Amino acid sequence: MPRSIWKGAISFGLVTIPVKLYSATEEKDISFRQVHPEDGGRIKYKRVCEKCDREIPYAEIAKGYETADGRMAILEKTDFDNLPLSTTKAVEVVQFVEESEVDPTYFAKTYFLEADGPGVKPYVLLRDALVATGRSALVKVALRSRESLALLRVKDNQLLMHTMIWPDEIRDGAFAAPPADVTVSDAEVTMARTFIDALSGEFEPELYKDSYREALEEVVEAKLAGTAPAEETAPAPQDADVVDLVAALRASVEAAKKRREEKGDGSKKSKAG
Repeated sequence: MPRSIWKGAISFGLVTIPVKLYSATEEKDISFRQVHPEDGGRIKYKRVCEKCDREIPYAEIAKGYETADGRMAILEKTDFDNLPLSTTKAVEVVQFVEESEVDPTYFAKTYFLEADGPGVKPYVLLRDALVATGRSALVKVALRSRESLALLRVKDNQLLMHTMIWPDEIRDGAFAAPPADVTVSDAEVTMARTFIDALSGEFEPELYKDSYREALEEVVEAKLAGTAPAEETAPAPQDADVVDLVAALRASVEAAKKRREEKGDGSKKSKAG
């Protein structure tokens, strides 16, 4: 069982719900070390003070905030622990909203919330009330030395918390929008919709896998075994300037239908086996 990363309480009006917080996700990327290629030796870094030129142990390093005029405010662990914020030990409900109203761009990280001790019954009360009203709870919470907005929602009979970034942390993406004078024809939209229909279905995340990580693992295994990694022929690059969008989409629809038929046959064979 994973270890909780935070303990506190949800403030649901005058009801207090003691909870533990667990990270809901884990990175499964392949990690590499920086090494000297000639002998495989690891590259190490030292924490050296630029003034006294001494190596400083991690336990003796503090956080410093430098102002524009060069002044330095040095903060220690007690400064962060004693912040005058109610959200350092509590998840404060500030509003109830429709989940669809919150743009996914705001979501940062997902956590599981577990009721702690006597918090089980009020936890169930909040969960069932959110389900009954079709709402999610917008909250404020302080995690890892910063306060965040977050969204509490119900999934699989438990509460999840999605931390969110602040509105002023979202960049203006207007520069990336296509020019307003670029238009497409009705025939092109119709064919695009046909392609979307051909690939539409229920979201089944278990059907997808990290092919890049698998390929990289094969390269690592080949290196360890002293053999040459398998080569795969990359598809020929497509001309970026597609003149006939309808023809290209029609071919895409046919390819999508073929993949679906092959997938259907494969699933039938596996069930039959």
